[in-house]
Amino acid sequence: MRKHFLIVALLIIFSSCSNNDDDSVIIDDGPIILPDPVSNAVIPCTNGMAGVYPCNGYNLISHIGLSFLGATSGNDSWGWTDPTTQKEYALMGLDSGTAFIDISDPLNPVVLGNLPTATVNSTWRDVKTYGNYAFVVSEAPGHGMQVFDLTRLRTVTSFQTFTADAHYTGFGDAHNIVINEANGYAYAVGTNTFGGGPHFIDLSNPLSPVAAGGYANDAYSHDAQVVTYNGPDTDYTGREIYIGSNESVVVIVDITDKNNPTRISTISYSNIGYTHQGWFTEDMNYFILGDELDERNFGGNTRAVVFDLTDLDNPTFHMNYFGPTRAIDHNGYVKGNLFFQANYSAGVRMIDISNIASGTMNEVGFFDTNPDNNNANFDGAWNVYPYFASGNIIISDTERGFFIIKKR
Repeated sequence: MRKHFLIVALLIIFSSCSNNDDDSVIIDDGPIILPDPVSNAVIPCTNGMAGVYPCNGYNLISHIGLSFLGATSGNDSWGWTDPTTQKEYALMGLDSGTAFIDISDPLNPVVLGNLPTATVNSTWRDVKTYGNYAFVVSEAPGHGMQVFDLTRLRTVTSFQTFTADAHYTGFGDAHNIVINEANGYAYAVGTNTFGGGPHFIDLSNPLSPVAAGGYANDAYSHDAQVVTYNGPDTDYTGREIYIGSNESVVVIVDITDKNNPTRISTISYSNIGYTHQGWFTEDMNYFILGDELDERNFGGNTRAVVFDLTDLDNPTFHMNYFGPTRAIDHNGYVKGNLFFQANYSAGVRMIDISNIASGTMNEVGFFDTNPDNNNANFDGAWNVYPYFASGNIIISDTERGFFIIKKR
């Protein structure tokens, strides 16, 4: 399906449904709900619902279903703001490739095109940005890393099937990619190199990525965060610190010297299911970890495990946070005093961490993209990206596609 076809379809439906009371753009496998031409309003979260979606404090702005994105399943997502135009764009991973969506008018998102997978389709794809470039990896065999110049999106006027601007083949498949934008290095994790540990890539010239070593001492990394450290442990100020979620353990590594990465410490915890992904609080005092299998393996409600990292050499357990449902937590990110947790079948949960030091975390909002249930399964919200200056939040859902939501 192409954008011009959608526009024609919308015009036809609008002419016959001008009294439609719904007022948000929803492009899905079912009926198309058109924007109200006068109020141009959203579908508000009222009495715990935004249309068919359970919610608390967050409105539905727009939704694009997988069929229009040219895919049968969705996965990761990220965002890019054009530094010249200030337009906001969403990047969504699909089984078939990567979609680029102009969300500068969030009520009328425009799918500009897709970058097809480098080899074959895969359930797993991950995309991050550095400067004006996107970097895409996948667990598709032999995929490598695609590089895409995002400034090309400025001049797109019709749906495009894009080609990559560069293709890095220093590894085949990868589960994820992490980028430290402060120093211009990417870290592919879960590759077929370095025992699945981080594979370092110099992005000084984004169109000519250069292999820069790796770290193999702590086995497979499923996901990670890399920061230029400015936290409370002054022994490591200015150092580049890697925190890997490595299936059964969290590892902290000083990777400042790419030729001599050095483990600082490791962290274990009780009831390990699958050490999946985590994120620093902005002051770097705490690290909030999501375990992907503990809800299934041990029962109980969604658990996030919080570690005190004020001393990187001696990290300690700080607290467990338990959510209101039994859903599986997936990717989580911190923005200010909120932890945004993609919570699979329970959608995205917004958790106040302003009192985390005293052992208190409270859910203060949510938007559930999977209204069917809140079971401990792998359907629903895969990822959330909360960093746009506009306050628009994007969600990628495995079955229902792409959502834009915003706080009421």
